[in-house]
Parts: sequence; C-alpha cells; structure tokens
Amino acid sequence: MASQHTIFTVVGARPQFIKAAAVSRVIADRANLNELIVHTGQHYDPDMSDVFFDELGIPTPARRYEFGGGTHGAMTGKMLAAIEEALIEEKPDAVLVYGDTNSTLAGALAAAKLHIPVIHVEAGLRSFNRRMPEEINRVMADHLSALLLCPTQTGVDNLKAEGITKGVHAIGDVMHDATLYAIEQSKAKSDVIDKLDLKGRDYAVCTLHRAENTDDVERFARIIAFLEKQAEERLVVFPVHPRTRKVMAERGITPKGVMQVDPMGYFDLHRLLAGSSLVLTDSGGLQKEAYFHRKPAITLRDETEWVETVEAGWNRLWTQDNWKSPRHDISDYGQGDAAERSVDAIEEFLAGGS
Repeated sequence: MASQHTIFTVVGARPQFIKAAAVSRVIADRANLNELIVHTGQHYDPDMSDVFFDELGIPTPARRYEFGGGTHGAMTGKMLAAIEEALIEEKPDAVLVYGDTNSTLAGALAAAKLHIPVIHVEAGLRSFNRRMPEEINRVMADHLSALLLCPTQTGVDNLKAEGITKGVHAIGDVMHDATLYAIEQSKAKSDVIDKLDLKGRDYAVCTLHRAENTDDVERFARIIAFLEKQAEERLVVFPVHPRTRKVMAERGITPKGVMQVDPMGYFDLHRLLAGSSLVLTDSGGLQKEAYFHRKPAITLRDETEWVETVEAGWNRLWTQDNWKSPRHDISDYGQGDAAERSVDAIEEFLAGGS
C-alpha cells in the first residue's frame, strides 16, 4: 500500500473556499492523502466565510486565525508567522495554495522557506498590472511553486514566458467543477428569487469589492454612475461587500435603480446568477461563474486575467462598447473534471513523478 501524504491547504477568502471545496472532495476519496486545512481569516465576516464552509461541506479547518483587515504588509506578515509555526509543527509533505490573495502568498512563502513543496492551483494567470496586489501575489506564488496547476493553456504560456516550465500542468478550471455542483444544489436549497421578489423580472447581478475601485474616489464615482446607467435598462441586484458598504456609507452614496442586499451564500448567489440576464463584477471568479451559467458579463476593471472569456464574447471590460462576436464556448476550462485531474497530478508529484 502506498504511504500516506499530508497536504497542508491554506485558504482565507471566498474564491479559495469554493475552489478548495471541489478539490477537497476529491482528496477525501484518496486513501493515500490526508488534508489539513488552515483558514487565515482574511475574509472574517461570517457572511463571507462561515456560510461557505457550511454550505460546501469543506472539512473543518485544523487551524483558524483572524488575520483580516489592516495593511497588506501587516496582514501578510501575521499570516506568514502563524503558517510557518504551524508547518514546523505539522511537517506536511506539501502546501497547497489557491489563487492570488495575501493568504496565497503567505502560505507559499512560509512553505518555500522551510523547503516544503508548494502546489499552486490557478497558476499562470496574469493581468500584467503590477499595481494590483493580486498580481504581485500570484507572480510570487508561481515562482515559489514546485507544482503549478493552470486552468488554461494561456496560463501555461504565461509561465513559459517567465522561464517556468517544470511541474506545469494545464488541468482545466476547478471553478467549473464547483459551479456545476452549485447549479444543481441551488435548485433545491435556495429561495433567494422568491425572497427578493425577482420572479419574472429582468435583472443584473453586481459585485464590487476591489481596492483599486473602492479606494479611488473618482473611479468609484464613475463605476457607480455606470451601474446607474445599466439600471436604466434592468434592475441591478447588488450583494454589497462589507468594505464597499463602508465606503458607500462614508461617501453618502446610494445608487439609483440598484437593489442593495447583504452578501449571500454560495447557493443563493448561483440561483441569482441562473435567473439573471447580465453580470457586472470586478471579481475574477464571478467573471467565470457568469460564463459557466452562460450569462454575459461586464468586468468593472481595466484588464482581466481571464482573457479567453473576452475572446469568446462572453465578457467585456466596462471600458469597451460591446462584446466580441460571435460568441463561442471555451474548451480550456474542461468538462468539470479539473479537481480530479488536479489531485491526480498531486498524487503523481508526491509519489516522485514529474
């Protein structure tokens, strides 16, 4: 029988919980893998964290911290110290990180300094905008990783351009797996359409949370004006991120034609997406979730890492006038088997394979 390997998984924010749920379900079925989850608390609001663990059946974290808030340096430093201590105690065979948050960077850096192999799910993404903290995080995580699991061939190409070719795999997008699961679950488990009285109504779904948008007063005002313009055509349903709500309250902003609601659970959000006709977002994950629901999206940023969604005509930047035509499906994202393929690659890597 193969020896058991321990994987130390670091998560801290909503998109990571969703990806981890898909991968952790597969890991749990592999007899030779044992997973320990550490939750940094980067998203510390219960509506942004606990609800996802409960709904998605993510294993209870072995360790949980409360490192949300504060500057990037302070947050990352606290995470780095705590994760390093945990790694010294647990001595895992590998550290698994997702995406591009401060939690991702802290986990990758702590592991690399202790000579523990880093596995990066969602490797190779690039916005080529170094003003974004997420871009710094993902570039550094990739350069610290021994196993790089890319959602698309574009990710593989980006890594190759930076001289990274060893341990690189295109495995599809685990968000696709997660979305297929959520679509089925939400049919039975969500009553959000009735609760918000949206049945039969034409509406868009909006999320807005990135610091580059909320912290720049002039830019935020322009985005709010853009949302109000969209609301002239259809109702805009806006689950408001806690940071965005604080900014709006401080500046006395109440967008016209926009239904502001509290952040919602994963299944409620997917039920909301399923009934919508448009998605407006600055979230990386929601751009793809919109595509998986086959809903057109407008990205409230000046660039996107998910360039294939733009090329396929499903997504456009808010600075563009229209979507590319004709629309077509994106084969790179896989058939909903990316989590299986990820864990296969992890098993082979831990067994000493390429």
